[in-house]
Amino acid sequence: MTALAQSVSTAAYIVAALLFILALAGLSKQETARRGVVYGIAGMTIALLATLVLVIANGTLLPDGATAALGVGLLVAAVVVGGAIGLWRARVVEMTGMPELIALLHSFVGLAAVLVGWNGHLYADGIAPELVGIHHAEVFIGVFIGAVTFTGSIVAFLKLSGRMSSKPLMLPGKNTLNVGALVLFLALTVWYVATPSIWLLVAVTVLALALGWHLVASIGGGDMPVVVSMLNSYSGWAAAAAGFLLNNDLLIVTGALVGSSGAYLSYIMCRAMNRSFLSVIAGGFGIEAPRSADAEEGEHHETDAAAVAELLRDARSVIITPGYGMAVAQAQYPVADLTKRLRERGVEVRFGIHPVAGRLPGHMNVLLAEAKVPYDIVLELDEINDDFADTDVVLVIGANDTVNPAAAEDPGSPIAGMPVLHVWEARNVIVFKRSMASGYAGVQNPLFFRDNTQMLFGDAKQRVEDILRAL
Repeated sequence: MTALAQSVSTAAYIVAALLFILALAGLSKQETARRGVVYGIAGMTIALLATLVLVIANGTLLPDGATAALGVGLLVAAVVVGGAIGLWRARVVEMTGMPELIALLHSFVGLAAVLVGWNGHLYADGIAPELVGIHHAEVFIGVFIGAVTFTGSIVAFLKLSGRMSSKPLMLPGKNTLNVGALVLFLALTVWYVATPSIWLLVAVTVLALALGWHLVASIGGGDMPVVVSMLNSYSGWAAAAAGFLLNNDLLIVTGALVGSSGAYLSYIMCRAMNRSFLSVIAGGFGIEAPRSADAEEGEHHETDAAAVAELLRDARSVIITPGYGMAVAQAQYPVADLTKRLRERGVEVRFGIHPVAGRLPGHMNVLLAEAKVPYDIVLELDEINDDFADTDVVLVIGANDTVNPAAAEDPGSPIAGMPVLHVWEARNVIVFKRSMASGYAGVQNPLFFRDNTQMLFGDAKQRVEDILRAL
């Protein structure tokens, strides 16, 4: 019975792993994202059922001869409780809260890896003598990665939700502290593999918790999209480490998929911001600004909804560049209505999406898809940047740092060299903002003071609805 269950579970794990790969492939495009989610759900369901079969066949889940019924009961209870909490959070979370929710979920993966590592230390009996050293290394590395992910994700959650300042923590010699922590970890790992003891495991857990907190606290708000993808990668490697400890092939494969895809996403985000991964770890945008971020650099021009509607009536081409402010105002639905109305009038309307728009990779794409904006008019930075010079009107709705001309024109700017949407090249630029405050990176935007730029102040959703009424 046990051999049959093992064979069935192995086959199920292979199917689940393939479904997870299909899920990642589906999630790479808006048109197939829903299918990708379905593949992921199916894969996880198969994995859970296969694990349940193994627990029943092995006759025990707990040490010291605990019964299979108790093991199955605990497993089912954990799935039911976790599933109920997940469904509740998924139903009540707003799209504006999605970045911090994802960061918080990453922390759970890290905590699980820590608990699995400690369990591997406390119940290490029955391991072949030639594998003992490898087991100890797996325990130590798994606990370290998991603890870094846990506290790092909590700090990201606090920053993204506004419960903690987005400004980077600037401790004296912070880079030395980070490197010193890594060197100490390597030394402790060698010590633990040679002579494993509980106090060494305590030491590395505390060290990793502190390092995770300091790493993310030292990163400024402008780099938070990279942080989210970075923590995604960390959580994957933590899951893979747990898979090695549990001798679970599916967990190893799944963790490696998440870890590698998260690492590649971090690379894409860094390239989109013209920054190296190490420079992100070292600090955030805005920390070297030579002047006050909110200091105005000229006179801005204010407009109203009726005047913007008049501009749109006469326009041949319009580009909309959304940012996090659109998510906060939940303006995606009236923006979709405005798009439909303008296209019915024969106006060419497209969307320009910066890779790091919002506080989560793909945040703006999800919002627009939610509002049923056609996929074919939602374009990435590289696809649309050359078209701004031939555009009549650009509507900047809640974006700031991703449309800042200082990145291209001011070598002394903290965001110098960062690829941005060249909205200022259009004939008319309308910026939807609540105030003249700087963006999340804490850097002032000279776009607001250009001659072809007009500011439309107020709640973005209300202003777009005002424009619709005026049209």
